[in-house]
Amino acid sequence: MKSHKDLLVWQKSVDFVAAIYAATKSWPSEEIYGLTSQIRRAAVSVPCNIAEGAGRGGRREYTRFLAIALGSLAEVETQLVIADRLGYMRDCSELNESLQEIRRMLVGLNKSLEVAC
Repeated sequence: MKSHKDLLVWQKSVDFVAAIYAATKSWPSEEIYGLTSQIRRAAVSVPCNIAEGAGRGGRREYTRFLAIALGSLAEVETQLVIADRLGYMRDCSELNESLQEIRRMLVGLNKSLEVAC
């Protein structure tokens, strides 16, 4: 691997961040420092932790950062449920599909790193 940018999971998670920003653009202005900010930060955390883990050099640390990325993804998933219940989302099925795909890819990458240790 040349760079974290070569990883499909990193690329898809960056696309996911853009989709989250687009989806939250129309949320109520009173949520700008609440749920909107939280879901955006959690989404951004996913590709950032993939990149940071890849940049650390060691497999053990890399798997730790992938676990953090998975945790951030779980946060986004929870926040999407809350947003849906509050009526902020019309249809979040596409976001949920992307989220599940990224989760599967992160778990697979994590397993491949653990096996290589």
